[in-house]
Amino acid sequence: MTSPGPISPEALEEITTRGVSEIISQEEFVRLLQSGRKLRLKMGFDPSRPDIHLGHVVGLRKLRRLQELGHQVILIVGDWTAQIGDPSGQSATRPMLTHAQVMENAESYIRQFFKVVDQTRTEVRYQSEWFGEFGLAKVIELTGRFTVAQFLQRADFAQRFADQKPIAITELLYPLLQAYDSVEIRADVEFGGTDQKFNLLVGRELQGMMGQTPQQCFMMPILVGTDGVQKMSKSLDNYVSVDEAPVDMYGKLMSVSDDQIMSYFEYLTDVPMAELAGIAKDLANNAVNPMEPKKRLAWNVTSQFHDSDAADAAQAHFERVVQQRDLPTDIPEVSLADLRSKGIAGGNEVRVDDLMLAAGLAPSKAQVKRLLAQGAVERISQGGEPQPVTGGEAGYLLQPGDLLKVGKRRFVRLTDS
Repeated sequence: MTSPGPISPEALEEITTRGVSEIISQEEFVRLLQSGRKLRLKMGFDPSRPDIHLGHVVGLRKLRRLQELGHQVILIVGDWTAQIGDPSGQSATRPMLTHAQVMENAESYIRQFFKVVDQTRTEVRYQSEWFGEFGLAKVIELTGRFTVAQFLQRADFAQRFADQKPIAITELLYPLLQAYDSVEIRADVEFGGTDQKFNLLVGRELQGMMGQTPQQCFMMPILVGTDGVQKMSKSLDNYVSVDEAPVDMYGKLMSVSDDQIMSYFEYLTDVPMAELAGIAKDLANNAVNPMEPKKRLAWNVTSQFHDSDAADAAQAHFERVVQQRDLPTDIPEVSLADLRSKGIAGGNEVRVDDLMLAAGLAPSKAQVKRLLAQGAVERISQGGEPQPVTGGEAGYLLQPGDLLKVGKRRFVRLTDS
C-alpha cells in the first residue's frame, strides 16, 4: 500500500470532530495525519462476548475512514486478558472464560468486525503471540514501572476501593497487559470509548518508558442504548447487533428515543453535518414529526449492514405492522406437537412463558418476567383483538391458532401440527 497522500481541511475536520469525545494529544495526532506517514492504528477487544453492536460501530467507522486515507489498522485479539475476567466477582460483565470459549467468541467477533472495517487493510494479532512466552521476571519488570496509587485513579477501582470491595491483583494487571500490546505492535494511535481513557493513557506512558514514541489516544463517545438512558449493552437488552435481521434492526432503531436521534445520525451515518444541523433545528422547532428523521436513520443504518432492498422491505414491514397495526404476512410458527414431544407442553395448550422461551422471543426466564412486567406481551386469539398478558399471567394457557406478540415487531403463532 502506498503512503497516505495529503489530507484536505474538510476531511481533517470530520475525522477530528465527528463522533469524537477527546484526542490526546489532538495537536500531535493532526501532525501525524499531515506527515504523510502510514499510521499504525490499534484497536483491541476482549472476546468475552461474541457480538458486536452499534455502540462498537462508532469507533469502527472511524477506523474505516482512516483506512480509506491509507492507514493501517491493527486489531488486537485479547485472548489472554479475556481470560482474566473479574476474579473479585464484582463485575457481571467480565466473567472468567476458558481459552476455547475466548477463541470461539473471537471468531464470531472478527467476522462481524469486518462488516465495517476493510479486512484487506487490517492486521489481526493475538496477545498469545507475545504473552505466551511471558515469564515471571518479565511480569515483575512490567509491574515495577507503575504504582498501586496510579492505578487506583481509575474510576471503577477508586469506587470499589472507597466502598471497601475487593480488587484482585489480576485486575490491576489488566491495564498493564493492554498497554504492553501497544508496545509490542508499536501503535501510533489507540482507539477506544471514553471508558477506556485510563487504559489508553497507561499504554501511552509505557511506550514512553520503553523508548517508543507515545501513542495518541483517540476516544469516541459512548452510544446510548435504545432505552434512551444507559449505554448500549447486550446485558441491558438495549442494543442493536450488527447481525440483526433487517426487520429487527430497522424496528429496534425506530425505538430509539427522540432525544438520541441526532447522536445516532452523527455517529452512525455519513449524512453531512450541515444537513444534520437542519434536521436538529426542525426537531427543536417542532417543524417535523420525529418519526420522519427516525425512519431515515433506521433505513440508512439497515442498508449499511444489508442493502437498500432489504432496508426498503424492513421499512415497509414496519409501516404495515407497527404504524398501520396490520399483522405481518410471514409470522413464525411453533408446533404444539413439537412442544409436547420436548415436554414443554401438555394436552392441547402451552403456557405463555414456555412458548416465549421455546420461540426465542426472550433469552431467559428473567427476561420473560421483565417483558411481562413492562406490558410488552399480547395474546391474539383467532379473530380477536390483542389482549395484554400481565405480569401475573406467565402461566396463561395458549391454544393452537393463538398468536403471541412481544413488543411491536415480534410474533409467533401456535399451530396444532
